[in-house]
Amino acid sequence: MLSFSGVLSLLFSCLVLSAYALPSAEKRGVTLAQVITKCTTPNTVALTFDDGPYDWILNISSTLAAAGAKGTFFFNGNNWRCIYSPQNGQHIKAIYSKGHQIASHTWAHRNLTTLTFDKIHDEMWRVEQAFQRLVGVTPAFVRPPYGAYNNLVRQVAAQRGQKLVLWDFDSKDTLGYTPAQTEQLFADVVKTHPSTLLPLMHEVINGTVFEVLPYAVNLFKKAGYKLVTLADCIGASPYQKVVTPPPLNSSWTC
Repeated sequence: MLSFSGVLSLLFSCLVLSAYALPSAEKRGVTLAQVITKCTTPNTVALTFDDGPYDWILNISSTLAAAGAKGTFFFNGNNWRCIYSPQNGQHIKAIYSKGHQIASHTWAHRNLTTLTFDKIHDEMWRVEQAFQRLVGVTPAFVRPPYGAYNNLVRQVAAQRGQKLVLWDFDSKDTLGYTPAQTEQLFADVVKTHPSTLLPLMHEVINGTVFEVLPYAVNLFKKAGYKLVTLADCIGASPYQKVVTPPPLNSSWTC
């Protein structure tokens, strides 16, 4: 029979073994999505626009097109505007047809780290379904609202075949910065001439669309950067699947 001290020793050994038997998510065979924080193709800038589709999206497209540039739009399903409105459906088709990249910003712009496994799936799936319906694509990238993610968010994104996308330069256009202040941020970073840049911008900010964007595009072009999509700046495919979209259906609503 074990002595009292022997019992304690055995219990301690079991606790140690149990600790080693609880590996990380990766070691348990749980796949976590890759997190993209920067471009990898030298001399590229990938301008990204969050929170749309919104009223000024075609103005963004025109500014980019005039400079021979492409952008990446992280769309919500039902944030500022319902993605299924006739106007938004037309705008998304126009953006896609012009070679810009569309990607997910989730359905309702919720903080995914506060949601359950099933709710995170729902936030991602609903906007993916909208893309499939409107232009026939399944996105390969998702930007979590507020840049907030944890391993559960990464797990769900991986199951949905998507990579998470953050940024390495914040234009601060949603933090109350004036266009002049934001332009100075761009000017300061270009002075350091980083090899690549992945800026965060928002298409729902008037000053961003009509003042900052033309300034930034001209600044980057003069500095010799190529303005490309996120997928191009990391050498990846923008979509998991591309098919012919189905006919429009009046039952598609938010």
